Amino acid sequence: MKKFLLLVVPVLIYVAAFAQPQASISAKELEKKLEEGVFEISLYNTACYFALAGNKKLALNYLRKAIDDGFNSSKTMLEDSDLKSLHSEKDWALLLQKIQEREAMKTKENEQFFNKPDFWESRFFKTAYREDISEEEKVAGLSRFWSEAKYNFVNFDLIPGINIDSLYFEYLPKVKNTKSTLEYYRVLTEMCARLKDGHTNIIAPKELMEEVYARPLIRTRLIEDKVLIVQSDPEMQKKGLKVGMEVLTVNGLPVKEYAAKFITPYESASTSQDLVVRSFDYALLAGSVKQPVYLKLKDLKGNISDQTISRVSPSERSKKLGSAPVEYKILPGNVSYLAINSFATDTGSRVFKEKYPEISQSKALIIDLRNNGGGSSDWQILRYLIREPQLVHKMYTRQYTASFRAWGRLQDTWGNSNGIAPVKDQLFSKPVILLISARTFSAAEDFAAAFKSLNRGLIMGESSGGSTGQPLGFQLPGGLSARVCTKRDQYPDGSDFVGKGIAPDIVVLPVVSDIRNGTDTQLEAALKELRKQNL
Repeated sequence: MKKFLLLVVPVLIYVAAFAQPQASISAKELEKKLEEGVFEISLYNTACYFALAGNKKLALNYLRKAIDDGFNSSKTMLEDSDLKSLHSEKDWALLLQKIQEREAMKTKENEQFFNKPDFWESRFFKTAYREDISEEEKVAGLSRFWSEAKYNFVNFDLIPGINIDSLYFEYLPKVKNTKSTLEYYRVLTEMCARLKDGHTNIIAPKELMEEVYARPLIRTRLIEDKVLIVQSDPEMQKKGLKVGMEVLTVNGLPVKEYAAKFITPYESASTSQDLVVRSFDYALLAGSVKQPVYLKLKDLKGNISDQTISRVSPSERSKKLGSAPVEYKILPGNVSYLAINSFATDTGSRVFKEKYPEISQSKALIIDLRNNGGGSSDWQILRYLIREPQLVHKMYTRQYTASFRAWGRLQDTWGNSNGIAPVKDQLFSKPVILLISARTFSAAEDFAAAFKSLNRGLIMGESSGGSTGQPLGFQLPGGLSARVCTKRDQYPDGSDFVGKGIAPDIVVLPVVSDIRNGTDTQLEAALKELRKQNL
């Protein structure tokens, strides 16, 4: 899912990085800003700070830097009350004139070229699905994916053995030789997987959704080197497919051989643990809704049986096997438990706020992100866990300037740091444990990385998926679409977790016996850890 990241950092943090002003911002004004919780770091905001502090020289200096850095809104400048004291200054008029002239030029350029509707999302790439699109369309689609990746993909440093141009020429004959749009989709998917990034994908057209994304009403997982059924719909249970049974073969092949041949080469994954999840949790039994899956299973007593099971549409499977976005309860020992299974909405933070009067009276808090595949970054809960503003995130993206390339200069990057401020008078100072797994992905990793940077509590479980960022989506011919990761998220000190995963402080792996007897290995370990702290 596309992520819209809130770019934020407290005033107290970024002001310290610059020269001290002659006067300080009023306590009332500063308190007001901090009560707002989160706000953006920028040269422009620094200019506002110095203007409010009465240092016009520094304010104008940072405003000039902001304009040189790309700030381009004369309307914001004129309407911002923080800058009112600068309006009578000579340099103010010059800076305002500079930005207004730039706006006029930009408007003219955009009207002539860049902002035409067809410039970024050309209608020529958006052709209708057919059972076998033309060779020209196939080559055009390959070319578009190659060009978008070449100029926008942010993680090439993580795949030093891949040359995007070489990859293009390798797949050009493969694409031209495909005999159907379905085969074409699979070839592009295989090429995309070579970039090893969970936020860089090829998406099938809606006409093929049930041909490639249909799955049975069971969930599987690789645990202690065995592929187990970990969830089974009542309909499947009646057929004898029970939780804890081991999958031995799929369609006549040993399960790992089947995955290696038909699944893993097509999965875009950023880490080995992410690849295991995609190969054995998500995609192992995916395929056509018209074709059944043949399984050989071993039950808890060692008995072996054959099963033929049908696949269902993605929507039906989600309806029957999907989990609630949030689960909240009080566990024994007066421990608050909040499982956030998705950041598709802000439901997790809203439930936390609603339940906070009860949570604040509990002895500890467990936040469970083990089944959270992401959505949009949400750090609101973390604001209840800190006493002072803190940095929680850093990011960068590629910044392409055509003339720089012509001059032989290296490509630049743009980035910033982000932080959070505490919620006034609502500190939760008691122990906190965060549960994560390899299924913790994307925005859930943004949360986990921020939590880790706060040094506020233990992280337990398994290393996370190691993939987050802002995908750029675009159309391909034949109804296909694609996305490319354009943003590299990092810990606030600039170190990476993308391509690695967030490592837990205490590793706790699920075990086969606990799956079979219904015990949550990792949650029990978290409760045991809290008991060790005399709670």
